[in-house]
Amino acid sequence: MGAVTPGLVCGHHHLYSALARGMPAPAKTPKTFLEILEQVWWRIDVALDLDMLRAAARLGALEALECGTTAIIDHHESPHVIDGSLQVIADACAEVGVRVNTTYGVTDRWQDDGSVFGDDWSTPPLRMTDAARRGLEECEQFIAGGGSGFVGVHAPFTCSDETLEAAAGLAKDLGVGVHVHVAEGSVDAPAGRRLENLAADDWLLVHCVHLDRPLPGTIAHNPRSNMNNAVGYAQPTRFSNPIVLGTDGIGADMLEEFRLAYVRLREFDVTSTPSTVWQWLENSYAFFPDAAGDRVTWTYDTADDPWSVAFTPGMRALDVVRNDGIVLLRDGVAQLVDAGEVRAHAHEQAARLFALL
Repeated sequence: MGAVTPGLVCGHHHLYSALARGMPAPAKTPKTFLEILEQVWWRIDVALDLDMLRAAARLGALEALECGTTAIIDHHESPHVIDGSLQVIADACAEVGVRVNTTYGVTDRWQDDGSVFGDDWSTPPLRMTDAARRGLEECEQFIAGGGSGFVGVHAPFTCSDETLEAAAGLAKDLGVGVHVHVAEGSVDAPAGRRLENLAADDWLLVHCVHLDRPLPGTIAHNPRSNMNNAVGYAQPTRFSNPIVLGTDGIGADMLEEFRLAYVRLREFDVTSTPSTVWQWLENSYAFFPDAAGDRVTWTYDTADDPWSVAFTPGMRALDVVRNDGIVLLRDGVAQLVDAGEVRAHAHEQAARLFALL
């Protein structure tokens, strides 16, 4: 019998990205972070509908569960289907048995006439758009209705000051934090200055690669995504903030992300140990206390030792029992959903998405 640990938590995810694998390549190869956003992710999110979103969220939750991840902090955008999108995500995760905290990431990049704001994004939008207003309303309705979520913001560089201030104010009124990408790429380098009078301790600050000053909140570190987008190393330990570990939409295998986060930190500071990054995993229980009571049985009897996990790839979850006694995974097989049906549905919806791209 392998080691037993609490359920793992993904500190930052984009569940809709589960449908992106295998998508048609952009017409030209993106050469910058901004071009990656424009030619890949902003094409996907504008094409999403609720059927696609349900398929992506179910697949993302299933794959998380199969990796021993029982809770996800999700950040979502689908500008053509904002209303009700967060409930679709929450319901899809509930089918699988995985907890989710989700939010709609408001942005002013979609102007009221349907066009995309700006060319070089050196100057942010000047005013709140209707799409941003509807995104805030979606966050408010979901949270006020009992949903677990933050108020979401895409990133300061695609938002007007009006929108950032409105998001901060709504979050304060609802008693939750703001979940926002911060200075992920150099295009968003002014984010620290624009947020320093708004951010609070309950905010979730994602990436912070080019952040030039401390801000209150928890930092969500996403090393694999940062490397994939060539935005640089975030050096999260340069700040005193609590740190959690996320994937930025590249699955939810948190032990694999832990290994990568460790060697990336070790490259930066050779005196670092796996215990530092293990603490980042444990910090996520502040957002999902119940996940600490889940029980995951692993294929290795050393899956509870940071040093062993750091150098033992291939550890898999065998059984997952939620803290309320419900069995979610048995011998690696999901118990609340038919994994084959979930994957077939996702394949069908991905084909629809790719046709639109």
